[in-house]
Amino acid sequence: MKSTEIHATAVIDPTATLGTGVVIGPYAVIGAQVEIGDGTEIASGAQVMGPTSMGRDNRVFPHACIGFDPQDLKFKGEETRLDIGDANHFREFCTVNRGTGFGGGVTSIGDHNLFMAYSHVAHDCHVGNETIFVNNATLGGHVEVGDYATVGAFGSVHQFCRVGAYAYIGGYSVLTRDVLPYMKTVGMKPACYGVNRVGLKRRGLAAESLSALESAYRLLVRSRLPPNKALERLRAEHNGDEHVTQLIAFVAGSERGVIMDAPGRGASRGGGAA
Repeated sequence: MKSTEIHATAVIDPTATLGTGVVIGPYAVIGAQVEIGDGTEIASGAQVMGPTSMGRDNRVFPHACIGFDPQDLKFKGEETRLDIGDANHFREFCTVNRGTGFGGGVTSIGDHNLFMAYSHVAHDCHVGNETIFVNNATLGGHVEVGDYATVGAFGSVHQFCRVGAYAYIGGYSVLTRDVLPYMKTVGMKPACYGVNRVGLKRRGLAAESLSALESAYRLLVRSRLPPNKALERLRAEHNGDEHVTQLIAFVAGSERGVIMDAPGRGASRGGGAA
């Protein structure tokens, strides 16, 4: 691995820790209690504040702001942190905030995620692995995002919501309830538009699992059964597919309710915890 390179105009707090092969560009700022793993690049004008731990091979593009104080009026300066895994890309003007004492104290991000320009991850959020946040995608505080999910351009997720694994959220969507895993959810008054077949095929899901998820979608969303009744039938009728099992657990564990409105039906039947 190449040696660490620090531009002469960069500002690095003496308490920061830099791994091997780290590159710090012109006018970048690395604050106190920041740990940056091997091979990570911090581009010109980007800022990383602490306490923040960042793993290997991340790239922080110009003017991204990572690890700043949470945007929460309840925050009173208590020590909180941001934990970031490996091989994430934070594009231009992306912002990620640390946690709050009230919310558990930690914002966390896994591995191999792409945060496009102007996307925002608020305090106490927990993001999995290999997600994509398209330009201006925004998470409110305390949001959980599962692995392989995509949040479309200008999509916004309300605080305390969950976005399920493999979910696809369309551009400009406004999500105030939990978003079903494996499904496409779209709209300012969002509806569930079926299985995310393209994304699931790219991730290598078997045809049998796709078929099982489509059957589950028809029962949960299209049948117009109350959520608790739909779950009862799904538990009784599904073939044991692991992904359908995860879908059932997600819906059953919802506290805010789940978006299960069908296209063209508005909010005639809303998803809810069951």
